[in-house]
Amino acid sequence: MMWFNKMIASFLPHMPKNLVWIFSKRYIAGRTINDAVRVAKQLNAEGYMVTIDLLGEFISDLKEAEKNRDQYLHIIETIQKNKIDGNYSLKPSMFGLLLDEEACYKNMHKIIAKAVSFNNFVRIDMEDSSCVDREIKLFRRLKKDFPGNVGLVMQAYMRRTLNDLKSMKDMHSKENPLNFRLCKGIYVEPEEIAYKKYEEINQHYLEDLEYILKNGFYPGIATHDVPLIEGAYKLLEKYKVPKDRYEFQMLYGVTPNLRKSIIEKGHRLRVYVPFGEDWFPYSTRRLKENPKVASDIMKALFIRG
Repeated sequence: MMWFNKMIASFLPHMPKNLVWIFSKRYIAGRTINDAVRVAKQLNAEGYMVTIDLLGEFISDLKEAEKNRDQYLHIIETIQKNKIDGNYSLKPSMFGLLLDEEACYKNMHKIIAKAVSFNNFVRIDMEDSSCVDREIKLFRRLKKDFPGNVGLVMQAYMRRTLNDLKSMKDMHSKENPLNFRLCKGIYVEPEEIAYKKYEEINQHYLEDLEYILKNGFYPGIATHDVPLIEGAYKLLEKYKVPKDRYEFQMLYGVTPNLRKSIIEKGHRLRVYVPFGEDWFPYSTRRLKENPKVASDIMKALFIRG
């Protein structure tokens, strides 16, 4: 059955968007900010924090970057007005990273300043390998501007990640610790720069997490993998990490029972809540990451039939 699911997963991204939307609704709050607010309030009521993400990436025109910036300023106003317990995630390519690094910096600076005016926090998402050096450079600039209000995503499947973590240690302080969301990584990368085997990726994930904890950085432990969660529990105990110095993170629509079990054990957990009209690239990555969902889609199609 797995080979069949993978075949469908590879085929569905080339099908009409209306069809793929059947899959997407599981992983996306909706197309509007009102959808994101509704989902965020529900998650808050269930005991979860959230991070809000407007979908979109790899723009081709700086006017799009300005539009995305202005949308985020409105999003922040709306989220804060609704008293959501959540922060924000930003993809730099959405603000012009690959077109004009200085314009991207200025756009993101304005967004982060808006979030900071509400004493909130912004996470810089890590994108594919063409962006990594640029995004670490951008993070350095923005952390200098907003020492306690900006973090970065790191991807454990990248062979360079542990060295990158070590290279950023100079920015760390007890007052304003480095803050990293550690995930496995989802972009398709060549084997020369990214680990490919499941066991290998998991091994390096836990090595990276141990380095983060050992050095007093704040981790967002972003995984749905039970062995990694169990490994994280052991590391948190090993380093006697206070419960306010880390959090688990999961994607909206993924492993809700596992998510619930984590907060029932007394750990904090943040749910990544994406929304927006530009949902297609995100959805197809989720589909490739989780091929077994393909069979659910086919069932839904059959029922609708």
